[in-house]
Order: sequence, then structure tokens, then C-alpha cells
Amino acid sequence: MHFGIKRVVIQSVTPQVNGGVFPVKKVVGESVTVQADIFSEGHHHLGADLLWKEVNENEWQRIPMSFVENDRWQAEFPTETVGNYLYTIEAWIDYYASWKEDLLKKIKAETFVNVDIEPGIQVLESIQGNVTRPVAKIIDSIKKKIKESTSSKQLLNYIESLELNDIPRYMLGINSVTRFDKELHVNVKRKKALFSTWYEFFPRSSNPTEAKHGTFKDCIKLIPYIASMGFDTIYFPPIHPIGKKNRKGANNTLCSDGKSPGSPWAIGSKSGGHDAINPELGTMADFHKLIKVAKKNGLEIAIDLAFQCSPDHPYLKKYPEWFKWRSDGTVQFAENPPKKYEDIVPFDFESEQWQELWNELKRVVLFWVEQGIEIFRVDNPHTKPFPFWEWLISEVNHKNPNVLFLSEAFTRPKVMKTLAKVGFDQSYTYFTWRNTKEELTTYVKDLIESSTKEYFRPNFWANTPDILPEYLQYGGKSAHIIRYALAATLSSNCGIYGPVYELIVNQAIVGKEEYLDSEKYEVKTWDLTKNGSISELISLINKARRENPALQTTWNTKFVETENDALIAYVKKAPHDKCNHILVVVNLDYHNVRSGMIHLPLKDLCINDKPYLMHDLITNEKYIWAGESNYVELKPYVIPVHIFKIQSEMKKENNFDYFM
Repeated sequence: MHFGIKRVVIQSVTPQVNGGVFPVKKVVGESVTVQADIFSEGHHHLGADLLWKEVNENEWQRIPMSFVENDRWQAEFPTETVGNYLYTIEAWIDYYASWKEDLLKKIKAETFVNVDIEPGIQVLESIQGNVTRPVAKIIDSIKKKIKESTSSKQLLNYIESLELNDIPRYMLGINSVTRFDKELHVNVKRKKALFSTWYEFFPRSSNPTEAKHGTFKDCIKLIPYIASMGFDTIYFPPIHPIGKKNRKGANNTLCSDGKSPGSPWAIGSKSGGHDAINPELGTMADFHKLIKVAKKNGLEIAIDLAFQCSPDHPYLKKYPEWFKWRSDGTVQFAENPPKKYEDIVPFDFESEQWQELWNELKRVVLFWVEQGIEIFRVDNPHTKPFPFWEWLISEVNHKNPNVLFLSEAFTRPKVMKTLAKVGFDQSYTYFTWRNTKEELTTYVKDLIESSTKEYFRPNFWANTPDILPEYLQYGGKSAHIIRYALAATLSSNCGIYGPVYELIVNQAIVGKEEYLDSEKYEVKTWDLTKNGSISELISLINKARRENPALQTTWNTKFVETENDALIAYVKKAPHDKCNHILVVVNLDYHNVRSGMIHLPLKDLCINDKPYLMHDLITNEKYIWAGESNYVELKPYVIPVHIFKIQSEMKKENNFDYFM
């Protein structure tokens, strides 16, 4: 027996992103399930351990891997704190188990001879020099009992009952241990990276008085209302001073009369730049109070990180080398032909002074972190270099690992995915334009069933200030309910551009998916108590999200069969709660009543042949269902969605039956 050759193969290890170049992403409480192909030549017994540790720890922790099938092995380890983890695999030939199996076969077949015990003795002796003295004494005792067995029957009984629990498993193949050639990374963030409910509004439109510019003090008055609807994140578009040169007017026109408030994304004026607050909104002290009040109400404030400038930004005079200048001496403004953004000047990330630029932008982010901001929605990250984002996010998280970054990038799929790989915690998606049953199921399955799920956390937005989808333009109230219900139940991260969504504002510029008279260029006044608002329905959907762990992760969505393609249905089971099962059924046709049979996978839901209770969390109605197939009818002008909590176990108490 030769112990010096490492004969075990470890390959096809999952999860890993780009061969381990980028980390796998998890949140606190999620386990990392690791699989690998592990095998050797011949018919040896193998052993394998999953090794894991936090990056700064010295000692590896070990978890035994279990054989699955076809040379595939699996184990998982928990993530209990925010930070970075490492994991790898060790595997070995279990010479003792291999010898034990052969020996027992020979004894039972009555072909055993005394010399057959020698390989087992050799294995035990090879271990003795690598264990503690007490364990070495145990091995001496085992060897002695094996040698002193007076009959094959006695030896059989002893070997069959022998468990080597005091010997570390990998010691059984100490000289054949193979370690996977990479240490793979896991980045673990706080739970909000996976479960968050966003409400966007413009602070300047927070004043209830018509045509009067809102302030942070006005925003504070809105916080209890937003909290009561079940949102946990308020997102503000840029709150910085707005440039005056080339200001945009209503509907993105150039304004020369000086009356327009301008676009908040045209950042910078004599009042300051990216580390300043628009004086019309208030002071930094007001902003601190806003953050404090939000926190008391269970909300976080997220701000926009828009790395671009107005022509008035102080950077243009102080750091002209950070921008592109044309031959006529004018600065190059932003363009996306045929669109022109004359009020915005992009940074030149190819500047020879790029390092100074990078450091200044990092300073800006850390400045806001110091003010109490731990969530940033990043505007147009796909127009800046990937290495910049990888560096910036890493630097910021080194200072404060609780900071989260949402990527606002509606661009090519590989670009969006690469932004997620380099560090963004959440990402905007194509959900906004996926309307049919086939489109939705195909898209969601790609997100949750492919390797994408290891690094890309989707955030489903039903609308944004930039995007008024056709579905919402023509579908009215029903469409708005449908799209929010889908966003909030398909993805555990979701958001709306709030006031216009609640109030079903859906007038678009002709031929475009853009809001007419957009709030991006005007100060608005919203009457959130107006009849026709869907705020109550939004609140009920958010309440279902808060109270049901099944709706707090994206990765558990399982589509179920419906007999009508206008109906989409899916089941979500809570990862750690066997009793929390949700069925969502949505009528995708915002004009017509749709009905059909829904087919549930009862075995997956641990439901037996008995009737079970379906509790609609929106209407509070309850239905008794039986069997796999049941009838559903949804009227878009009433409520076009069911969010059912499945209560499958009937209990008896005081002679009454009730469901749990």
C-alpha cells in the first residue's frame, strides 16, 4: 500500500463565479451549499470535508461532505456574520473503510486468513503519529483487540461494531489527502441586501402646498405614512445643488427663463457639489433629523449616487483635467444620440489624473456614509469602468461592510451581470418589460435557476421616473395592482416610484415610455389621500411580505401549471419554516375576467389527501381546496391577484377543527 500518491480527483466545484475570480454572494443566515465531483480510480471508499472560515480566521472549520450520486458530493456551511468567507474541499481515500469492507466480505464468505488483518493494522499505525496521545492510546487498544480476536466470528462482531469517532476523519487517509487547488470566496451582507421594499419620491415635491418647493422638514411629515404602507427604504433622487447653466425645463426642454427647478441629476452649483445639499431642501442638520426619524419608523434613507456634473459644478474649475474639452474650448456634455443632456457633464475616466478622480469619488461616498447613509442607488454605473466600481465598493465596504449598492443599469445582460460580479449588491432588471406568462417565467427562471443566482440579486421595479411602461400606460388601476403584486412576490427586493404609482398617474409622452410632464423637471404637489389611490392594496401586499418568510427570498419561486395562459401562478416555500407556504395567482389580463384550473404539487408542499385551507392575504377570504387541481377566477376590476397562505394541517382544540 503506497500512501504518498494523491489519487483523489476534485473537480466541477460549485458555486464559484468566473472560476473563483469573483465572490459568491449571500446574506446573513443563508447557507452556502457546495458540491463537487470527487472520485479516484478503482473502488476505494472516499472521504471528503468542506473547509470554511471567515477570511481573518486562522483555523479552518470542517463539515463532512455526503455522497449524492454519480460521484457528486455535497455539504453546506452557515453564514452568521457580515463579512468575507473562504471555502475549499479536502478529499482522501479512506483506507480503513476500504479495508473494513473487504475484510467483512472475506469473513462472511469464509475466505478470511490472519494475514488479512495486516492492511488494517498498517492504516491504524500510519495514523498514530499524527494524533494526540489519548487518541494514539485508543488506536493501540483497537489494534490489540483486532490481533487478539480468537475467531473470525469474534473479529466480525468487533469490526462491525467499531466506530472510529475519536479519530479525525481525514486522518483515515492522512497520506492521500487532496485539497482543491483554490480557496473560493463568499461575500456576506446584511439581510437587507436580499429583502427590501423601496419607495422613491422627490423631496422637492413633498410640500402639500401647490407649487411650493418641498424641504426635508416636509419629508419628515411623510415618513409615518410611508412606513404605514410597509416600505423599509426611502430612496431620494440627488439631493445636491442643481446647476443653472443649460437647465432643463418641462419635458426635458432647454429652459432659458430661469424659472425651472432643473433636473436633480444636473449636480453642482455655486452652493457646492456632490458633498453638499441643495439649500432649497434645507440644511445638513435637517437631513440628519430626517435620517433619525426614518430610523425610528423602521426606514432607511437611500440616496442617489450620480457621478456626473452640471456645467456649474465646482469641479470644472478646480479639476478641469477630469473632463473632456472640445477644440472650441467648451466642455463635452453627455450624449446618447439622438438624446442630448446639455445640463450634464460626464467625468473622463480616461483622464491621466484618474487616480485623483477615483479617490475624490471615494471621499464623496464615505462622506455620506459618515452622515448616516448606508444605501446608495447608483445612477448609470454601466457608463463607468468596471475596475473603478470593484475598487470603490471594496474600499467602502472595508470601512463599513453594511453599505449596500443598487445598480441602476438597464443595459446589455452581460454588462449588468458584470456590475453585479464586481460588487453591486442589488440590480435593476428587465422585469419592467416582461409582461406575458412566458416572458415572466423564462426571465425569472434564468435569474434563479442558473449560476446567475450566485451573484446577481434582482430588484424588481414596477416603474421609475425614467420609465412608464406601456403596460401601465394602457392598463390603468388593474395594471398597477398586477405589476406591483408581481414585483413584490416574484422578487424579495422590489420598488416603486411612489406617488405617481399610488395615484395611477399614467399619461405618457406620445410614442414613448416616459411620463408626460415628468417630475424630473418640475416641482409637483401630490394629494396622497385622493380617491382611486391603490395605497391600501400596496400596504396589504407589503404586509404579506413582512409577515411571511416565504416572500423574503427570491430563490424559492416555483411556477405551477395553469390551464389559462392569462393566469400565472407560483409557489414559494420559506427556507427555514416548514409551515410557511405561499401560492400567488395573478391575472395578467388587466381588462378581462380570466379563470382556470391551478395544479399544485401537493407532495412538495407536504399536503396529504385531506382538504386544506387557502387564506387570501389580500381579501382575507378563505377557501377549502382539495386535491391537486382547483378552480380560480380573477376579475381585474375587483382584485386581479390572490396571495394565498396555504394552511395544510388541521388541528383539534376544544372539539373544534381549525387549520394551522
